[in-house]
Amino acid sequence: MRAETQNIVDEIKQAISLLRRHFDWDQALKRLDYLNMRAEDPALWNDPTEAQKLMRERQGLEDNTIAIRQLSQALQDNIDLIEMGEEEGDEAIIAEAEAAIRSLSGEIRARQVASMLSGEADGNDSYLEIHAGAGGTESQDWASMLLRMYTRWAERRGFKVEVLEMHDGEEAGIKSATLLIKGHNAFGWLKTESGVHRLVRISPFDSNARRHTSFSSAWVYPVIDDSIEIVIPESEVRIDTYRSSGAGGQHVNTTDSAVRITHIPTGIAVACQMGRSQHQNRAKAWEMLRSRLYEEELKKREAAANATEASKSDIGWGHQIRSYVLQPYQLVKDLRTGVESTSPDDVLDGDLDPFMEASLSQRIEGGGEQAIADID
Repeated sequence: MRAETQNIVDEIKQAISLLRRHFDWDQALKRLDYLNMRAEDPALWNDPTEAQKLMRERQGLEDNTIAIRQLSQALQDNIDLIEMGEEEGDEAIIAEAEAAIRSLSGEIRARQVASMLSGEADGNDSYLEIHAGAGGTESQDWASMLLRMYTRWAERRGFKVEVLEMHDGEEAGIKSATLLIKGHNAFGWLKTESGVHRLVRISPFDSNARRHTSFSSAWVYPVIDDSIEIVIPESEVRIDTYRSSGAGGQHVNTTDSAVRITHIPTGIAVACQMGRSQHQNRAKAWEMLRSRLYEEELKKREAAANATEASKSDIGWGHQIRSYVLQPYQLVKDLRTGVESTSPDDVLDGDLDPFMEASLSQRIEGGGEQAIADID
């Protein structure tokens, strides 16, 4: 085996060994056996909250153990192919196996990042809000592009996406939207995406074909389950009803079914309009508000632990996290990590994992938790 390939093999073996240690492999297998046994017990669902908690834990353990086993088997299979190719003098087989091993190196890196999604709410579903910035039609069109980008990313990962609220722009695009993204670790993956996103392009709305810069923001917060109690006195909120806008059936624009709840002490506001009744929208809006306040508490804890600023109120147009340049050149650059892509079309079609992995790694290292570098 060539020295370069051997080095990669050794690094992957070490990474797999450390992942097993991180998951406490033997205990994880015992726990998974127990959870599989519980999952077959019909009485488990007598307590839906506990059942959901156990099933979420089971899914996480199952995903991790299957992934590690598959990585180990794929590595051994390709080592065997290289040995066979060397014995038979078949360079094509050797080259193919070496390419597969290099690919495994990228997969193990992604698994290392995923293993660090162990925060208090990382495994939960996630809300994602998108808001157009100043700039009218330009920013509203950019907001709709961001909405599509995150929807495509979620679909790539097999997550389910529900639109809870959307306000269309006057001419094109959207003023705002709120998505509910359902899937294991949805919040963990998305949590570093909060911030301002900047687009530079030749405007399709400018008859002189001039270059424009647009801004829109994303905000991410976790869905919380019933086991987390967030008490909000009704005296601290203002509830407004209004007519829904956009597609949704005959009730749209005819009844005040949409609901907005504002938490007066913090200024946090949430809205829902996609339910068929005011009652449904009010219930969902209360869930969203509890989640937002819970997320604010998580950020306060993180800020105290890390001595870093983590408040949404400080996000402004100068606090950009990523720049998407379509003209005069093609480049997407994350301003926090330096990660770049020269294929904006792929990024806007949902190819966000490299950016998310880098920002998660940076956040973990900055927070003093076990760094990704420690596993490499």
